[in-house]
Amino acid sequence: MERRSFLKKAGVGIAAGAVAMPALAQNAPTIKWRLASSFPKSLDTIYGGAEHMAKRVSEATGGKFQIQVFAAGEIVPGPGVLDAVKDNTVEMGHTVSYYFYGKDPTYAFDAAVPFGMTNRQMDAWYRYGNGTKLMGDFFAKVNIIPIPCGNTGTQMGGWYRKEIKTVADLKGLKIRIGGFAGAVLSKLGAVPQQIPGSDIYPALEKGTIDAAEWVGPYDDQKLGFNKVAKFYYYPGWWEGGPQVSAYINAKKFAELPKEYQTILQLACADAHVDMIAKYDAKNPTALKQLVGSGTVLKQFPKEVLDASYKAAMEVYAETSSSNAEFKKVYEDYRKFMDDQNVWHRVAEGSYANFMFSKR
Repeated sequence: MERRSFLKKAGVGIAAGAVAMPALAQNAPTIKWRLASSFPKSLDTIYGGAEHMAKRVSEATGGKFQIQVFAAGEIVPGPGVLDAVKDNTVEMGHTVSYYFYGKDPTYAFDAAVPFGMTNRQMDAWYRYGNGTKLMGDFFAKVNIIPIPCGNTGTQMGGWYRKEIKTVADLKGLKIRIGGFAGAVLSKLGAVPQQIPGSDIYPALEKGTIDAAEWVGPYDDQKLGFNKVAKFYYYPGWWEGGPQVSAYINAKKFAELPKEYQTILQLACADAHVDMIAKYDAKNPTALKQLVGSGTVLKQFPKEVLDASYKAAMEVYAETSSSNAEFKKVYEDYRKFMDDQNVWHRVAEGSYANFMFSKR
């Protein structure tokens, strides 16, 4: 399958509801799949992306193609989704690819990397850059087809029990964060901790950790982090536009009727747009409520951002020197992002900064 045409067919950035679905053959089969999510049901935005996609598939096929969504832990733990789809334990998964940084840091380019692309830039890279081909070829090695199926937008920098005024304040800081960001922060003296979402609150409350990052105001408020950590920092420089992906077992996808393949692609595209829209609609109210209840909103000092950027560039160089696949993807990703940033700062950035100044 030609990877670029696959994703363009999926219509990233185009709501499936605005696209005519294919007519089903009279003898279209009844198919039932299982999907393992990396997220808990309590997070209706990010977990809900898979449910939204499954609902659209069912509606478009008159109920003949059913995808049952299982929350993290119901079939496999959240970090087990990739292997579950690879091994055909389930036909599909819904996850964020940087969770699998430990297997190979190249996976992170399917989601987000420190000081990486925004949601719109990621969509452009996938649809009109080399993102689809590069990541499609990489995932083909594990028998998986990844399709964009959500994005949270730029995330927050997390919750801290004490202020971060200088780079020195990061030394010894035990922070719940993983993957690429953890490798970067380690260079600055922080101590990354791998802790499941359900265990973050008690760890912060007991002081087992000093800080934790999760998503953004809407999800963070649901988990109550503001009750156990006072300072809420931004921006989450490690997640400029984290993409959530649907993983499909390549063999099972090939067995689907062509109409079902197209419907599944379009449903993922619709869920992709719906998720970011939902976060953008929900986060403003949640942020106001958090600040109103005593949360202290703080921007990372420029000194900290500059040091983090420098450390990130060192990690990229080190990883590229030892991982040829990573280097190939990173060089293409970086070139595309640099061009995007030139454009976005001219029109989008200047307009946004002016409008923000009027608030």
